[in-house]
Amino acid sequence: MWGKQLLLALIGLSAGVTVAGGLFSFVVSLGVVSDFADRTHTGKHIRLYEMSVALGGILGNIFFIYQISLPLGMGALMLFGMFAGIFVGCWSMALAEILNVFPIFIRRMKVLKGIPYIILGIALGKGIGACVFFFKGW
Repeated sequence: MWGKQLLLALIGLSAGVTVAGGLFSFVVSLGVVSDFADRTHTGKHIRLYEMSVALGGILGNIFFIYQISLPLGMGALMLFGMFAGIFVGCWSMALAEILNVFPIFIRRMKVLKGIPYIILGIALGKGIGACVFFFKGW
């Protein structure tokens, strides 16, 4: 009985490490962490960025698996949502940048002026859409 449970635990842990390794290598290959450091001119703190991403992944899994709740209130939930949204937005923008979505779109649509406003419009539309979706019941 114990041998079967130990084997299942080993297989589950191995699968989790494999998936987490793949996810974090995807984050690194997209250049999200290095982009943060480059755009904020804080390259000397790159280890802090890397540790924050790894610790966020580890703690997120622990909180999810063990159903740990933190009674911090609505303000902390909104702050977490904002930071999670920023991270996901940066991730999707890094993916779009790697796939050259914006240069191809701009070239095909023959857009010459207002590119920053288009990107700002996309970001605002995404943010307002998320707010309408989440707060429509209030």
